[in-house]
Amino acid sequence: MLVLLGGAAGCKSDTGSGKGDAASGGTGSGAKAGAALAAVDSLAVKGRAPKTGYDRARFGSPWADTDSNGCGTRDDILKRDLDGVRFRGGDCTVVSGRLAPDPYTGKDVTFTRGRSRVDIDHVVALSDAWQKGAGKWSPSKRIALANDPLNLLAVDAGPNRGKGDGDTATWLPANKPYRCAYVARQVAVKKKYGLWVTGAERDAMRRVLSRCPQEKLPGGGSPTEAPGRFRAR
Repeated sequence: MLVLLGGAAGCKSDTGSGKGDAASGGTGSGAKAGAALAAVDSLAVKGRAPKTGYDRARFGSPWADTDSNGCGTRDDILKRDLDGVRFRGGDCTVVSGRLAPDPYTGKDVTFTRGRSRVDIDHVVALSDAWQKGAGKWSPSKRIALANDPLNLLAVDAGPNRGKGDGDTATWLPANKPYRCAYVARQVAVKKKYGLWVTGAERDAMRRVLSRCPQEKLPGGGSPTEAPGRFRAR
């Protein structure tokens, strides 16, 4: 069993399989919508635009120091999300730590620089963002999205690479107790940047968040603001 701490509190475990649940619509019990569930209806609904022209480089150099704190975004997120962090040459370059637990699997994952099983995931994948509005943005806005801590999580590399550019309708974490916090974070990012959703994606967001109607949108996403955490019991 997993007990939620922080942003994921109050989220029921889904009862079906990942993709099946994600693709289902409806709001379930009809309970009063919390901030995240209500915010779903503020998102514009459109079809997915072509992926033509997408390239990771369109979102700037990976892990730029956009907050001018002297550290790249990747190290900022590792410092935020890992336990037992050790550095090399100061307090910027993270060389080891432990993801305890990984939000996508619920298992502990060891991070060692150069032999890492930990990725930094864009919760709203950059390719997905490209197809839902970001293809028309200025370069500076795309760089902001790619490095926004609100849109970034340290996670197990395996599930992250399997996710690809999936949205809520096509991919959810295997760790069911984290799904509410995960979807709430996607809603928050899309709302903040004005990205749209497909009809299937909107329905999937409603489906997940109706199981935890008091789930709140996460905050502004400063590098030190930790995402919702949970631990094994």
